[in-house]
This record gives sequence, structure tokens and C-alpha cells, in this order.
Amino acid sequence: MTSGSSHSTWPALTLAALGVVYGDIGTSVLYAVKEVFSLDGVTPEPANVLGVLSLIVWTLTVVVTLKYVTLVMRADNRGEGGLVALLTLAAESVRARPHWRGRLLALGIVGTGLFYGDGVITPAISVLSAVEGLAVVYPHAHRMVVPLTVGVLVVLFALQKRGTRSIGRWFGPVMLLWFAVLAVLGLVQIVQRPEILAALSPHHAWRMAWQQPALAFVLLGAVVLCVTGAEALYADMGHFGARPIRIAWLAVVMPALLLNYLGQGALLLAEPGAAHSPFFRLAPGWAQLPLVVLATVATVIASQALITGAFSVTRQVIQLGYLPRLRVWHTSVRETGQIYLPAVNWALLVAVVLAVVLFRSSDRLASAYGLAVTLVMLITTVLTFFVVRYRWGLPLPLCLAATALFGLIDVLFCASNALKLVDGGWFTLLIAAGLVLLMTTWQQGSAALHQQRQRESIGLRECWEAIAADPPVRVDGTAVFLTVEPDVAPAALLHNLKHNKVLHRHNLFVTVRYHELPWIGLDERVQAEPLGRGAWCVTVHFGFKNEPDLPKALELLRGRGIELDPMATSYFLSRDVVVPRAQAGGLALWRKMLFAQLHRSASPAAEFLHLPSNAVVELGSKIEI
Repeated sequence: MTSGSSHSTWPALTLAALGVVYGDIGTSVLYAVKEVFSLDGVTPEPANVLGVLSLIVWTLTVVVTLKYVTLVMRADNRGEGGLVALLTLAAESVRARPHWRGRLLALGIVGTGLFYGDGVITPAISVLSAVEGLAVVYPHAHRMVVPLTVGVLVVLFALQKRGTRSIGRWFGPVMLLWFAVLAVLGLVQIVQRPEILAALSPHHAWRMAWQQPALAFVLLGAVVLCVTGAEALYADMGHFGARPIRIAWLAVVMPALLLNYLGQGALLLAEPGAAHSPFFRLAPGWAQLPLVVLATVATVIASQALITGAFSVTRQVIQLGYLPRLRVWHTSVRETGQIYLPAVNWALLVAVVLAVVLFRSSDRLASAYGLAVTLVMLITTVLTFFVVRYRWGLPLPLCLAATALFGLIDVLFCASNALKLVDGGWFTLLIAAGLVLLMTTWQQGSAALHQQRQRESIGLRECWEAIAADPPVRVDGTAVFLTVEPDVAPAALLHNLKHNKVLHRHNLFVTVRYHELPWIGLDERVQAEPLGRGAWCVTVHFGFKNEPDLPKALELLRGRGIELDPMATSYFLSRDVVVPRAQAGGLALWRKMLFAQLHRSASPAAEFLHLPSNAVVELGSKIEI
């Protein structure tokens, strides 16, 4: 489903957005308040309860409503949102300042690595905190929490290859029910202890910060859990549009969350002993088991949305040139965005199960959570500054003031979460560092490979003129040669002439370009320049959200004197074998070896570009770097 779908009205899109966009932030109520009052020195006395709830209320208001809904969602990249879209938009905004552009790209890559760290913790803590509700209903069931959580996660990841279309239609209605239950549970408690409504005033948050600054600072590391998932508002904007996401937040999600958080605060005013599990204690005894089931379903939906997001982000990063090609399965014949990447899916499952088994409780997982989230929030703030200043042209004082406000909040949250580095924050940073290492190694290794190809290359026009001077036997049909650079003779052409000693009647030398834009329209998709004697130099353009279907793109050449018959067209590809050399400059040898391994494990270009398997000819060669 996309925002431009003619078959969808904004009410339908709003309902769908509830299921996809708000699963993560909507299930934060399971653990946010509990984690705050599990900290040393934070007792559920009235002053602390009012101060904590005031911090939560105003964190939701400032971070989500003001920063994301009001400001960041206006920075769309041709209708698309998310960190990758914002990164390319910011880099494009400072194109005239190359030094800034390089730094922003590096910052965005770090943010992408942190996204995957967040992607590991979110399913783990969400499902684990829901299943922990069983221990509230049946105290002796605590031994089953971790095995049941692992079982739910394994089933969830195993079902990914089936796609989300069949169950996705239920996401919106189930999450609407979830938010309705949150509101009702909270409202019942608020009616009994209406004094909790005083927490709506920022006065209590300021008083806690003034009277207990050290405690308030430590609290921020747990309070930030209430806004985990805020990035999804921006990331999924291209699927639903800004209006449905804003309506869903202001009309349904924010009121339900505020009522539930205030309800948990009211419960703590009445029963301080409920601090170990305030969410599930909101429900009467007869409703707690159904609430556990509903919470588990809601957390599975939240996890599903994040897993799907990981698939989409990975494909975008691949097309930007920071990861090797991976096998992509399309799970829907109607929606190109519904994809499944087996390698990403199983790697995520291993990491998520490792997190559950290693930390074993949502309390301990909360220590690992937050640092990656807040760093991504800070990176978003920095990138947004370059968009509003250099793309929108807003006055510098206004840009600096807005960035300073949101940046200060992000820095405070980051600093507070940094205190949890030893207790678990290292886990997400380790995952992020590993992904950043892979992405930078692939990008720099690809650049080194490209330079080596250039040194060993022959100009395409010179090569074609030499062939024309002493032409080989011509055979019927069309040959499509893929080449990295449009002015370089592809190695596959040279190997074909050397070994087969024939040339096709028609020859296309095709270069595929991926751009820092989400979409490239069909009118800009293909450019063709005649080389003479039945040959053309063709450039095909894809945005990072376009489906890279090369045969379909080449069909656009019809009417330009290039008629492709699928039954008489062959695709010639060069498959390089990378050989690392210690004496060469550039990357360290161990990174060259890592790049060589990544290059070998990359999905074949033929599969990535949707080339017909019975029409592909691969000719290999060795390249030393």
C-alpha cells in the first residue's frame, strides 16, 4: 500500500498506519514505567510518580509531536521518509559543499548501523515483556517466560517468507483494539485517582529536575523508552502519507498512550507495591490473561513492522552501494515493497534470540535498549538541520534554535543512556559497529575494485572502432553487455570475442546507475546513445526504492530504433574474482580479505536485476586489489 494508491482513502490508510507505524511505540507501555521504578533510589512515592509521569507526558509531546510530527515529517524525499531518505536529502542539499557531504554520508551510515541494533532489541524486549505478563497471572510460570519468548520469535521469523499480505490486513484492527484497551485501562484508574492529572503540567518534571538533578538525569535513560518507535512515524511516511500518520497519532495513539501512562501513575499512587508490573496490574484479575494474549499479539505486530522495515532499509542500502547484493524474494505480486531477504531474516533471528537468552528479562534488556535509539534521534536532528537550512533556506538563527532545542534533548537522553553502557548498552553498539564495518568495507572495497578496473580497462569507443575495422562473424539476435562505466569496454565483450569469436547483430552496452533519490520515473529511466554499426550505449537509472528490473527497463527503448525480442536476447555479465594483495595500497589486508569474502557471497547480478536465467552468460576474470 502506498500513499498514492487510488484505491485507498485516508481513513483506510490511517487504520493501516496504526498497525504498521505505531506497533513499537504503542507497546512501550508494557515496560517504560516499570523500568523507571526499577532503578535504584526511585521509589513510587507521590512526588516521584508525578515527576516521572510529567517527564513521560512532555517527552511524548516534545519529541514525537513537535519534533517528528511537526518538523521532521515535512522533510520528505519525494514523498519518502526514513533515515536513508533523510540522509540522501541532506547530502543533496550540501552538494556544493563536498566536505560536508562526505561527513553527512558517514553519519548516516552510522545511523543505519544503529537502526539494526535497535532492530535486534525491539522484538526481544517487546515480546519478552508481553510474555512476562504470565508471571503476573501465574507466579510459577516465570521459568517458562524465556522458552515461550524464543518460541514466539522463531515462529514469527519462520513465517516471514510467506509475506505479510495475508495477515497484514489484521494489523490495523488489532492495534486499534489494543489502543482502545490501553485507553480504557488507564481511564478507569484515573477516575479513581484524578490527582494524577496534575502530571500534565511540566511543573512536576521541572521540580524533579531542580530538586533531584542527579536522579532526574538517570531517570531519562528509562523515560526515553516511551518514545522508542518514534522514528517509524517518519520512516513509513512513504507507505501511508504524512496526513494519515499525523491523524493516527493525534486522534488515537497519543491520547491512548497518555491515558494509559497516567493510569499506571494513578495505580502507583493507590498501590505503590504494583511498581514491579504496573501495566498488567491495571487489569482486574479475570482480564489479565486475555490482556497477556493481546499484548503478545501487539508485540508480534510491532516486531513484524520492524522486521519488514529492516528488509526495506537493507535493499535501499544495497542500492546505495554500501552492502553487497542479497537474495530478494517478492512475497506479493501486487506490492513491490513486500519483500523477504533470507540472509537478513535469519541473521536477525539469531541476534534477537541471542539477546533474549543473554539478558533473560525485559529489565535487563532495557539496559541494552535506548542508547541506539537516542543516537539515531540525535543523527536525525543533525541531518534535519542541513535540510531546513540549505534546502529550505530558512534563516540561520531559526535553524540553530530548533536544532539546539531538539539536539539538547537528544544529547541528554544519549548521555543518560551512556550510563547503561556496561550493563547492556554495549550490545547494540557492538551490532552497530559490526554493520558499519561491513558497510564501509564494502563501499571502500568497491571503490578500490573500480579503480583497478579503470587501470586495466579499454575505452569502449576505441574498442568498438577496432572491432569494426576487423569485424568478426555476426550472428542474429541482441547481446546486452553489462558494464560498470559507460565509456569502458566490458570484460564480458572482450572474453566473448576471445573465446567465441562472434558478435551479435545488435549490441547494447548497459550501465545501471543507482541514485540518492527514492524514485526515478519511467520518463527518466533509460538513456540511449548510438555508437554505430548496430551498437548503443545505454544507461538505466534506478532510485533506491525502485525495483531494479533491467529487462522491463529495456522495454522502454522500443520506438527508439532498438527492438528487443526476449527470445533472441542474451545477457553477458562479467563475474570478477577478487584477489587481495598485501603489497597494494588502500585497505588493510584483513579488510581486503573481508571484502573478497563479501564479494563472493553477493547474490548474482542476474538475479538482482531480474534477468531471465536461461538467457544469461557469465564470463569470469580475476582482479587483484
